[in-house]
Amino acid sequence: MVKAIVAGAAGRMGGRIIHNIVQTEGIELVGAFEHPQSPAVGKDVGEVVGLPKMGIVVEDSLEKVIEAGEVIIDFTFHEASLNHARINSKYGKAMVIGTTGFSKEELEEIHRLAQESFPLVQAYNMSTGINLLYKLVELTAQVLSEGFDIEIVEAHHRLKKDAPSGTAIALANVIAKVKGWDDSRFRFCRQGLIGERPEEEIGIQTIRGGDIVGEHTVFFAGIGERIELTHRASSRDTFARGAVRAAKWVVGQPKGVYDMHDVLGLK
Repeated sequence: MVKAIVAGAAGRMGGRIIHNIVQTEGIELVGAFEHPQSPAVGKDVGEVVGLPKMGIVVEDSLEKVIEAGEVIIDFTFHEASLNHARINSKYGKAMVIGTTGFSKEELEEIHRLAQESFPLVQAYNMSTGINLLYKLVELTAQVLSEGFDIEIVEAHHRLKKDAPSGTAIALANVIAKVKGWDDSRFRFCRQGLIGERPEEEIGIQTIRGGDIVGEHTVFFAGIGERIELTHRASSRDTFARGAVRAAKWVVGQPKGVYDMHDVLGLK
């Protein structure tokens, strides 16, 4: 039985992850924590997330629960996730991080810590469908190597703090790798007299509104035809199930950095 700790237990994703842990065989919740100012601190985590009492109190720091678990599941905030990785580097527990909004430097530090100290599954989107989309986009970019302009449009709820989404950036990186480009080819904004669209460019556009869970479309637009590859998430449980699956998989793996393709056997 894998013993899991959930960071940000009172958040939207934290709550759904806990629900999915309860519903999944082979994994159990042994700890939960929030930031010290959270009103959930000191309460039974079951009551916080809409379940019966579980006998697990929401603590105010990772240090208070880390020794009880084997894996930490973290969908919080980029600065908090980095701090949790730093703390965990002293303990060597497995981690699953689905947080977005990392700077390049923050992500490099997290990966370095994992390579030195603990096994980590880090992915911007843990849904099975979106990880299949990565593969489909890679194949399409290989086949449509010339004569097609590539645009990515992503849509999320109005409360999402970062833009564009980590998944949109990951999709762009998949295409850029096929093309032999770097992120200098990414175009995040168009306004005014922009002139003709360059051929060697990946447009990435953002929509924010309402309660949209997550939508990503990659356009391959040619002359007289276009291909659109779309993934729509209608529930956060899509991501939560992937995170729980990753948590069960990563415990016992050698230290280092893994992604959902490793978890799903897509490599």
